[in-house]
Amino acid sequence: MKPIAHVLATMLLSAAATVACADGYPEKPIRLVVPFPPGGTTDLLGRVLATRLSETLGQQVIVDNRPGAGGTIGSDAVAKAAPDGYTLMFGTVGTQSINGSLYKRLPFDTQKDFTPVALFAGVPNILVVNLKVPVHSVKELVAYAKSHPGSLNMGSAGNGTTNHLSGELFKSMTGAQIVHVPYKGSGPAMADLLANQVQIMFDNLPGSLPHVKAGKLRALAVTSTTRSPALPDVPTMAEAGVPGYVADVWFGVVGPSGLPKDVLAKLSSEITRIAQDKSMQDKLAKQGATPLSSTPPEFAARIRSDADKWAKLVRDSGATVD
Repeated sequence: MKPIAHVLATMLLSAAATVACADGYPEKPIRLVVPFPPGGTTDLLGRVLATRLSETLGQQVIVDNRPGAGGTIGSDAVAKAAPDGYTLMFGTVGTQSINGSLYKRLPFDTQKDFTPVALFAGVPNILVVNLKVPVHSVKELVAYAKSHPGSLNMGSAGNGTTNHLSGELFKSMTGAQIVHVPYKGSGPAMADLLANQVQIMFDNLPGSLPHVKAGKLRALAVTSTTRSPALPDVPTMAEAGVPGYVADVWFGVVGPSGLPKDVLAKLSSEITRIAQDKSMQDKLAKQGATPLSSTPPEFAARIRSDADKWAKLVRDSGATVD
């Protein structure tokens, strides 16, 4: 009986330590993995949240960029991390709801191997073109692409990202002949768009907003159902001549599967409180983003429903990654 008693005592001590850890969380810096390079919308919004979380949690939240493979490299690192609340990820609809149907072989399950914590922000995509492209509207772009097949290149943050699939949806609904050029993130794609190495992009609005306002890119339409307050003169895709076209993007925090309930509750509460803060809402609005909030179960349901929605587009577009 002595070995059994010893095992029971060890289990009780371990459980007590876990509770104590949760009660004192966080006791050291937290790593927030951004699965895309610096300079893109995911990185921009992730850093905004990390800065505020560092203040409210009393521990530094360090952004760790792990780009590549449409977000799967960073996702894999988080899926395999210890579920103690000290390694989190700033996930997107792409990493959590699209990649599972896009990639034939993943070293993790996009839904089972993560704990949804809380939604943080949503943005529309925006169709932007290099100033050298001789079009000023969506209709002109479609006509030009059809009359000059293969002459327009579309940059994206990678195969299967919302940048890519927004473009594939556009191509399928308009018949525009445009060549897709995937990058390892929207930052590098944007650099080449500005240099006219690629001519068009369906970028997350915050990433393109400064360039549009500076007159360095031409905005043709946003992919949301309503116009963005950040660019009120830019029409929706439906208004621009593609009725029924909608492609919104969300961002939120996830952790490895099995996060302690107390840690999960604290993180979710803090992120929701930050998103609902008036100063944060004003900050996000200036960047073309809308604050979102959710409970962990609500976030999990959103991930599942969007996975079903985007899986159809992945199948229809034929987009796959080995």
